[in-house]
Amino acid sequence: MVRENVDVDNLQITGAKPSSESPLTVSDEVIIVVNQAFGPDGDELVGISDVSFDGFPALTLLVRAADREELVHLSPIHGDRRKRGMEGLPSGTKCVLCCPVSKKPLPKVGRIGDSEAEYCAVYLTRKLDEGSTIYVSDVWDHHDSRIIDNNEMISLWVAAEGEAEEEEAEA
Repeated sequence: MVRENVDVDNLQITGAKPSSESPLTVSDEVIIVVNQAFGPDGDELVGISDVSFDGFPALTLLVRAADREELVHLSPIHGDRRKRGMEGLPSGTKCVLCCPVSKKPLPKVGRIGDSEAEYCAVYLTRKLDEGSTIYVSDVWDHHDSRIIDNNEMISLWVAAEGEAEEEEAEA
């Protein structure tokens, strides 16, 4: 992850692992699984279909693009690019990401860096707290999502943990 693309002025990176009350699971110290996620009205987005990835229920969004509207099931494993739905949609297509329950568009967060992608917020708690969100790109096959938990960039923490483990293994 390129640090210059992270709005570090608005984040406090402490290195703290997600708490036991967090809607995230950290597995094998570097794998994050989203256990719960909510749309703009607090509707559940994880486990609302029978689709799963490695035994974990999918995070489901309604996607509108290229005169199509379909449910897309995303792997809840952060960094896992697997998804089901919208097969055949060309890479780079701009999409409107919506809650599959309310059909309301997900709130826009904005751009990060010089990418044309805009990020949309999926909330990690029923409180719909902006400090606990997943930022999902609105460009098809742009796999650069972000996870914010308690105003910390968890994605950055995972990358740092992975690098530290690699350095230890090399020593």
